[in-house]
Amino acid sequence: MEEINMTIFEKIKQEIMADPMNEPYTRKGILPLFKASENARIAIVGQAPGRKAEKTQLFWNDLSGDRLREWMGLSQEEFYETDRIANLPMDFYYPGKAKHGDLQPRKGFAEKWHPVLLENMPNIETIILIGNHAQRYYLGKRREKNLTETVRNYKNYLPEYLPLVHPSPLNIGWFKQNPWFESEVLSVLKEIVRNSLSFARVKLL
Repeated sequence: MEEINMTIFEKIKQEIMADPMNEPYTRKGILPLFKASENARIAIVGQAPGRKAEKTQLFWNDLSGDRLREWMGLSQEEFYETDRIANLPMDFYYPGKAKHGDLQPRKGFAEKWHPVLLENMPNIETIILIGNHAQRYYLGKRREKNLTETVRNYKNYLPEYLPLVHPSPLNIGWFKQNPWFESEVLSVLKEIVRNSLSFARVKLL
């Protein structure tokens, strides 16, 4: 069964690479950066891979990733090795540098490929939505007036979605201004992750 599903995800990967939208990357030998598994119970939806992530082919391979793993209560090994956590950025390719930070994920990418991948991950229980782009796509009109209020009202979206602010070091001021985020939201995130991974351990016994 696992071999069949791995073939499915490999087939989708090949289709992504062959898509004319992604042809410039494929010509350069750049692979789409995502992780999918039929055993996944959590999906992390972020913005898009950064330059370092693209170069190393390792998603969340930066200071933001370090903070995200700390939030989730996971070691680097656990984060990358578990098949219970899928990673589906809003774009699977580094979109390039903007005047401030990176360019936004390309329009139409997530709309085309996320449903195809999620269809083959039937055990997903919670999709973690990191930042405005992910929340805009998945929550639509259900969002609050801004990201802070959307995250503050996280209970309205559980258990299907958990909206988070981006763990970027640039948001350190936001973290200080919103202490409820660490005391309330991150405890819920850790519980979701713990339950997901404990389920995996029980299945192995």
